[in-house]
Amino acid sequence: MARGYGRGDVPVAVVTGASAGVGKAIAVRFARDGWKVGLIARDPVRLAQATAECVDKGSPRALSLVADVADWSAVKAAAEQAERDLGPVDVWINSAMATVFSPVSEMTPEEYRRVSDVTYLGQVHGTLAILPLMRARGRGTVIFIGSALAYRGLPLQSAYSAAKFAVRGFFEALRAELMADNSPIHIGMVQMPAMNTPQFDWARSRLYKQPQPVPPIFQPEPCANAVLRAVRLHQREVWVGRSSIKLIAAAMILPGATLDRMMARVGISGQYGDLPADSQRADNLDSPVPGPAAARGRFDAVARRQVWSADADRLRTITALAIGGAGLAMGYFAARRRGP
Repeated sequence: MARGYGRGDVPVAVVTGASAGVGKAIAVRFARDGWKVGLIARDPVRLAQATAECVDKGSPRALSLVADVADWSAVKAAAEQAERDLGPVDVWINSAMATVFSPVSEMTPEEYRRVSDVTYLGQVHGTLAILPLMRARGRGTVIFIGSALAYRGLPLQSAYSAAKFAVRGFFEALRAELMADNSPIHIGMVQMPAMNTPQFDWARSRLYKQPQPVPPIFQPEPCANAVLRAVRLHQREVWVGRSSIKLIAAAMILPGATLDRMMARVGISGQYGDLPADSQRADNLDSPVPGPAAARGRFDAVARRQVWSADADRLRTITALAIGGAGLAMGYFAARRRGP
């Protein structure tokens, strides 16, 4: 039995974007915990490598499901195949993403549409495919992989930031609907920090240097641990990394103009790496590019191997109580100074 899930049968998890990056790290993490795993991605070669690694790491059964999450019919077919071959899907994790590093002035409508189709609608498609099956049996968990950029847009990644904002809006609306229906299905969202993944060598870029994550950078494996923990604890929302917590808190508290100036100052320069841009390299926006089924990218030397995460609702409650307590204390001392 997979540890910590609480049933006698072997549970099933399906992960989109599972052939590389944090999606692959999540699939392998569930495999290590003894789950059967379905892996969805576009590249059959890389997907087969990731699937084989899941079996090597402890999964009793791992299944390659070749599909582009932007294609609704393909995602629906993948969900149905996972149910036939692995059994009822207990957890569905929407992790696939695409991005373009570019100023808005140089973006095309087609690029915005493609990033949205993968990063936003891909998560919608996955949810629509699995939700009726979970409703029919009265159980299941859907996890959305988000980002701190779901709260604050990052310059040079306008399409990706907008898509993550959209995912958060969809997540919040769906969760409220399920609550209104008294549904036992759990919906959660994990907001990720900057991670050391291959996307920075595969994503389309118009920067004059090769792009990099805005530091601090974290390895994807400890971030994948946060996803498994969110499933086990039925957490509504998780903020991963102190950098994510700081950015989300700043987006909630600071005046917008102040945060705009900060992003203009450090958000752009922080995405420029040390290596010159390679204008000849292919990108994975419209189709896969060659490369291994690797969770990590080229930032091993600086990526952190430990990450702190927080239950967002608990953190909000603690913050509200602290602010309220501070307000009461200030009122009390102000009243004492005024006297009777």
